[in-house]
Amino acid sequence: MATLENIPARSGWLWVKEGFALFRKQPMELSTLFLSYTFLMLGIGIIPVLGQVLPLMLTPAFSMAFMEACVQVEQGKRVYPSVLLAGFRAPSFRLLVVLGIFYVIAAVVAIAASALVDGGLFWSIISGQTALDADTIRDSNVSLAMMFSAAVYAPAAMAFWYAAPLIMWNGMGVGKAVFYSFFAVKKAGKAFIVYALARFIVGAMVPAFFSSLIAIIAGNAAVGTMILIPVWLVMTVVLYCSFYPTYTWLFGKKDVADPSAS
Repeated sequence: MATLENIPARSGWLWVKEGFALFRKQPMELSTLFLSYTFLMLGIGIIPVLGQVLPLMLTPAFSMAFMEACVQVEQGKRVYPSVLLAGFRAPSFRLLVVLGIFYVIAAVVAIAASALVDGGLFWSIISGQTALDADTIRDSNVSLAMMFSAAVYAPAAMAFWYAAPLIMWNGMGVGKAVFYSFFAVKKAGKAFIVYALARFIVGAMVPAFFSSLIAIIAGNAAVGTMILIPVWLVMTVVLYCSFYPTYTWLFGKKDVADPSAS
């Protein structure tokens, strides 16, 4: 594993640029991988009871699909949808599931903590007991509760950010991976602030700008909406790809001979 070094703030934008460079090499293959992941998660989500927690619990395993795909793109190999199961085939799959359980616990704690702000309304909305509408938002502190919940979850997000690849590629246990991930993100804090802003620009502002521009030119809002979907898809896949360079900048390239890659 590479020694962690000070990462300049501008690296956050460079990570997104590198994600776009990876996407540009195999746009159709990576888009197909993302759509396969989306439909699979939707299918899991309709499972009674378990469908509410399984998508989050399996996120670490599924996230490694895009990491493995980026490695294959770098090596000039064609990406196939079968890479979606890379994390499930790895010897470390059990540890990835354990990490997923911690994902669920952290999310539950963060959402439950929001009750300190809005008396439990946000929890009620998330659990489906209360409908989220304009009146609910206007007459409550739910917006503030959501921000408070995000703040509570932030340390967990730092701890989870690199945990999956550190487990699967570096052979770490869950505790060690979470520890290294947290302090890696903390050490590169300025770069991650820029990265977060870049993700917002690329993932939200760019699709909205292009769809609005097309709608104005065409004089039809429906045309803008039609453009929004593919632009959003491309930008989302770019952001998924950008996760890989955030890892390689801090921990180095994956060891191709690593037996856990299967």
